[in-house]
Amino acid sequence: VGSVSQIREVTGDLMQIAKTNGITVFVVGHVTKGGAIAGPKILEHMVDTVLYFEGDQHRTFRILRAVKNRFGSTNEIGIFEMKNGGLSEVANPSEIFLEERLKGATGSAVVASLEGTRPILVELQALVTPTAFGNAKRTTTGLDHNRVALLMAVLEKRAGLLLQNQDAYLKAAGGVKLDEPAIDLAIAVSLVSSYRDAETRPTDCFIGEVGLTGEIRRVNRIEQRVVEAAKLGFKRVFLPKNNLDGWMPPKDIEVVGVSTLNQALKLIFS
Repeated sequence: VGSVSQIREVTGDLMQIAKTNGITVFVVGHVTKGGAIAGPKILEHMVDTVLYFEGDQHRTFRILRAVKNRFGSTNEIGIFEMKNGGLSEVANPSEIFLEERLKGATGSAVVASLEGTRPILVELQALVTPTAFGNAKRTTTGLDHNRVALLMAVLEKRAGLLLQNQDAYLKAAGGVKLDEPAIDLAIAVSLVSSYRDAETRPTDCFIGEVGLTGEIRRVNRIEQRVVEAAKLGFKRVFLPKNNLDGWMPPKDIEVVGVSTLNQALKLIFS
């Protein structure tokens, strides 16, 4: 019902019951329209773990995401699908996110992104069209708007693309949200693919952070990302040249190290 002190006392009693009996207690709460936990923040501070169970009314997938974990990683996710018999685990999320990808489509690029310690392959889509108004429009779904604007500025300055009079619409297919630096190269490739109306190979994967001077910067856990791409049948992966040292890539996938954005675009669209 009530006050902060009441929530503190009730939560304290639940914690005592859990620790005394060696059991797990779930406290189910409401969320606001903005997606945050409703009510005082004291509840989040007291509990060991905060889990968000996210879904979309237009899809059957549900994502269980840890946003606080006192004894483990905070970015792990579990993906589930709602079926007639209830929720069932999606054992290989990458296949789900890629199963409807069109062959020969422009403005599409696949990235091996990390959710916690788990690599997931996601298709990034871009649509670049001439603007009908004075100011070009930038719209993103599942991607950071500021990151996309920064990458478009880098493409304009370093790769010679005239994007200031182009509307750009980008999304991460499947409803997943991506916010790590390693998706930069895939975003840039999808933008160039749509702008030039040139398709990428359906068996290509792109990993790398793009700097403001157009360099491709090193990313973490590169080996797990490449293994996941090879597992799903990808034949070629573009990644930062500095990530090539100290590990042995799988035999059934070609690894291409690139040091600049221009070098990558020439190899991809040659």
